[in-house]
Amino acid sequence: MTRTTSRSFKRLGLWISGTLVVLLAAFFAFAPGIVENTRNKIEATGLPAVGDDAAKLHSRLQIADMHADTLMWDRSLLKRSDRGHVDLPRMEEGNVALQVFSSVSKSPVGQNYDSNSAESDNITLLGIVQLQPPQTWFSLLERSRYQAKKLRDDAADSQDTLRTITTTAELDQLFKDRKSGQQVTGGLFSVEGLHNLEGDVRNVDVLFNDGMRMAGFTHFFDNSVAGSKHGVEKSGLTDLGRAALKRMEEMGVIVDLAHSSDAAFNEVLSLATEPVVFSHGGVQATCDVNRNLTDDQIQAIAETGGVIGIGYWDAAVCTLDVDSVVDAMEHVIKVAGIEHVGLGSDFDGATTVAWDASQIAVITQELMNRGYSDTEIAAIMGGNTLRVFREVLPAN
Repeated sequence: MTRTTSRSFKRLGLWISGTLVVLLAAFFAFAPGIVENTRNKIEATGLPAVGDDAAKLHSRLQIADMHADTLMWDRSLLKRSDRGHVDLPRMEEGNVALQVFSSVSKSPVGQNYDSNSAESDNITLLGIVQLQPPQTWFSLLERSRYQAKKLRDDAADSQDTLRTITTTAELDQLFKDRKSGQQVTGGLFSVEGLHNLEGDVRNVDVLFNDGMRMAGFTHFFDNSVAGSKHGVEKSGLTDLGRAALKRMEEMGVIVDLAHSSDAAFNEVLSLATEPVVFSHGGVQATCDVNRNLTDDQIQAIAETGGVIGIGYWDAAVCTLDVDSVVDAMEHVIKVAGIEHVGLGSDFDGATTVAWDASQIAVITQELMNRGYSDTEIAAIMGGNTLRVFREVLPAN
């Protein structure tokens, strides 16, 4: 091989290497956004206009939403995004005072509402594509801890426009400052499925120290804590699950029954000493999907003093419009009373919805249209949820 040929091959090798680096950089830069755009959608349905009276009332409400999965995605809460459903600018536009941000640490391939094995996981690949720290790739606990840190870091970088809420003192200060005119929004960290305990109840304390103040026992599959509504066995609580429930109540962590199997649901209610929530979903009376609540389950949650968060996506309310969302709310009111219904959007949860966080005044308008008083609307849009939070969260 001549010296000239050798140099040519070397230049070709460098060009190929450089091209691969550029392609990989482009992949990791654009792939997360492409993935999210295929999963979190807004379907234009011709939203009703919000009148002046509804807008004025909405601006005075203390709005709280019990479930959004935004921390799963590769974007900052502080910047307005052209994808997904929630970020701080859109929450401010929608007058959202408190948003619960959930950690999704595992999701099965081919996820469905009927039966899922725990053997596969979509979130590992998502984390790698998003260039998350390697310790999150194969540890569900570290995955949730990373998402908790994302919320804390965004709050720290927000110049006090976003705060993490972990106590009733912080909650009360949030609303005191909002009343004085300060632009500030609260974020409360939750986990969607205690498979992230990795079999050790001591990890309840680890997650609590990271800010966890709400937790659901399961997601779309059975785990070492409890059976899922969408699992294979759909069993009740395990010994670990009972120990986790006890520790959560001792520490002031809100118990979330979303996705729990019927057996786990009933067992939690037989043991719980504090109000529980069903953070996001619907009711079978208006949308007959297996994950939604029966009337008996609605009543059982209400008997603890708890709240049911109505979601906005198709499996929760069947039709993507504000009428269907309020229909589900009205059924909860009919069965259990107005004190037990709230918001549980499931924004950014790989869902398709008809509006984002900036547009939730459409619910206020529809409640006004149906004749609810300002006091009743205030309870539905956040008052009921905040009551439960104040009853369960630690004081300091």
